[in-house]
Amino acid sequence: MATASVAFKSREDHRKQLELEEARKAGLAPAELDEDGNEINPHIPQYMSSAPWYLNAEKPSLKHQRKWKSDPNYTKSWYDRGAKTFQAEKYRKGACENCGAMTHDKKACVERPRKLGAKWTGKSIAADEKIETFELDYDGKRDRWNGFDAASFKHVVQRYEARDEARNRFLKEQQLKKLEEKNNNQSKEDEVSDDDDNDDDLKVDEAKVDESKQMDFAKVEKRVRTTGGGSTGTVRNLRIREDTAKYLLNLDVNSAHYDPKTRSMREDPLPDTDPNDKFYTGDNHNRVSGQALEFKQMNVHAWEAFDKGHDVHMQAAPSQAELLYKNFKINKEKLKSQTKDTIMEKYGNAATEEVLPRELLLGQSEKEVEYDRAGRIIKGQETSLPKSKYEEDVYINNHTSVWGSWWKDHQWGYKCCQQTVRNSYCTGAAGIEAAEAASDLMRANIARKEASEEAPSQAEEKRLATWGSEVPDDLVIDQKKLAEALKKEDERRREERDERKRKYNVKWNDEVTPEDMEAFRMKRIHHDDPMKEFLH
Repeated sequence: MATASVAFKSREDHRKQLELEEARKAGLAPAELDEDGNEINPHIPQYMSSAPWYLNAEKPSLKHQRKWKSDPNYTKSWYDRGAKTFQAEKYRKGACENCGAMTHDKKACVERPRKLGAKWTGKSIAADEKIETFELDYDGKRDRWNGFDAASFKHVVQRYEARDEARNRFLKEQQLKKLEEKNNNQSKEDEVSDDDDNDDDLKVDEAKVDESKQMDFAKVEKRVRTTGGGSTGTVRNLRIREDTAKYLLNLDVNSAHYDPKTRSMREDPLPDTDPNDKFYTGDNHNRVSGQALEFKQMNVHAWEAFDKGHDVHMQAAPSQAELLYKNFKINKEKLKSQTKDTIMEKYGNAATEEVLPRELLLGQSEKEVEYDRAGRIIKGQETSLPKSKYEEDVYINNHTSVWGSWWKDHQWGYKCCQQTVRNSYCTGAAGIEAAEAASDLMRANIARKEASEEAPSQAEEKRLATWGSEVPDDLVIDQKKLAEALKKEDERRREERDERKRKYNVKWNDEVTPEDMEAFRMKRIHHDDPMKEFLH
């Protein structure tokens, strides 16, 4: 119920309001009226009929459901084509350098480029164009006839009027010629009677003559500067007026779509009708029949040939593409016939051979064949060995046996020469003897080497110096000097841990003795040593 935003109601008032709404829905009470005096449908839900609080509606209304925003300034007008606004007498700064108009620049100028533009000559200044901007609505932007000038169809009417005048003039000239012949031949009665019949033929209604002249409706003419779109393409003349228009064949709104601008209807307007009774089956029927299908196949062939590297283009060189497609079909037919002949030569042609025996046709014979439960032949027919898919009994490199006929030490080979190299040349029995002699000699050499080998000598331990090299034989370390070097090393390490114990004016001795190196090695901490934490 369309109600205004009112104050709080008591329980009794609320109950009465509900009863009134039920009575209005049942038709027992008159419907509620809005501000304009129009009845409000009582079946409208409350969430739709209740006005928002911020509108401060004092009376019930449905205006809040209507479009309350003002529409933009939409217009249905169009550009004033060819209109000019101001004609200047001299060149102005910022104008087009070619024609002198202020509404565009030199890059967007559509006039013929002058040898010397208006900027330098100051002559023939073009007038400024009329620049307009429109704000179109949704339908206006998509209206294909928006801005169409009906006066542009005037030349079409004039062309048909001129054709009618020429036809009438021609008929009158023919009638005058017939009358002159009739006056000259009045003496002959037979000719007079014939002329009367001719006069009756000439007095045919002009409407019928026009209809006879319209029989060339199927003639294809070139389209020259028509509203249909440019000077390219073709268009047919108007249909015969006795024919039913294609958009009148089926008046159902859900039938095939008809485009009035292009006069095309792609789908069949009467799909359920007998095809023999129909004279129009849709424009798509023409696209898959006749030369249209062949042209489509030619296009597809040109695309595939271009993808495979051929320099062919259907639009750029149509003759070349057509010739290539023609040669492709000829070669395809030759290849197909050649393949067919090869198969017939190999397997024969059952259609041209003699009639097969009755036993083979019916699958019956007098031979008895016994099978086991697994389907294997027990007796009655010779068992055929299964053949491999590889070539059999093919000998290469002068071998007399096939590869894999000999096995030794987990290797396959040839039985004729006992070689395990597949591409080897056959050496026969001599090769077998030479291989055996070589193996015997190898075994004898191995045995002799094992007998002559002695036990490995013990490696002498070498003393290494502290710096990693071998210790010279004449190197002798004094134990007293080594003890003093160990004390010096301990003092140096204590000074490193606590620099406060270092004395001033310390003198360094750069000479390193073997005892010093040995003390450094003994005191050095090895990071990989698991007992390094217990050294100090």
